[in-house]
Amino acid sequence: MLVLRASLYYTVLIVSVLFYALFSMTLYLVPFKYRYALVVRWPQFAAWAVGKICGLKYTVQGLDNIPEYPVVIASKHQSAWETLAFQKMFVKPTWVLKRELLWLPFFGWGLRLLRPVAIDRSSGRQAMQQVIDQGTVLLKEGHSIIIFPEGTRVAPGAHKRYGLGAANLAIAAGVPILPVAHNAGEFWRRNEFIKRPGTIQVIIGEPIPTQGKTATQLTKEIETWIEQQMVQLNPQRYTTADAAAAA
Repeated sequence: MLVLRASLYYTVLIVSVLFYALFSMTLYLVPFKYRYALVVRWPQFAAWAVGKICGLKYTVQGLDNIPEYPVVIASKHQSAWETLAFQKMFVKPTWVLKRELLWLPFFGWGLRLLRPVAIDRSSGRQAMQQVIDQGTVLLKEGHSIIIFPEGTRVAPGAHKRYGLGAANLAIAAGVPILPVAHNAGEFWRRNEFIKRPGTIQVIIGEPIPTQGKTATQLTKEIETWIEQQMVQLNPQRYTTADAAAAA
């Protein structure tokens, strides 16, 4: 049954992304705010569909912590689920992502219309400056910027070094960072066809101010908070020693 549900879900995704991508091609000359409002409907639909078809729901703790103004969102990254569901959860979000995603047929075409900050991760300082320059512009235009500090999807129970990108952008733009932890990888695993039914738990922390902090200090504060929440979400996979190591 899990295989059948996953097969149906991917069929729905393929058909819908073809439609949205072709429709999106007609929107290049439409002002960005209207184009964004239309294109973002697809990831919102995809997140809704996985709940209906595969039984994958979610709950959110800390919705009141989301400010009405744009922020830098620093989140755990375990699956493709959060790249879809966050489009509904936060204030006009867009992404810092690897530029190769924009080359994907159909999906990448629509993604490009959301004006993500697409970087070449091998370019080092140049990529960091691109994040700061483009991200600051988007924040001033009212868009929150989602960054995954670990840089890639990380399996439940695993931990990678947190990069400084989210902190550098937030400091440069003068906005707080909103930390987010979740356990989506327990149900939607990387490169796995099956989507397991259940309820993803998302925890949104209070905005972390940036004033008077270095990027290193701020990143450590983000990492400590997120990894401590992961211990609460997945006590079988994480230990207090993991959170202490992050601190």
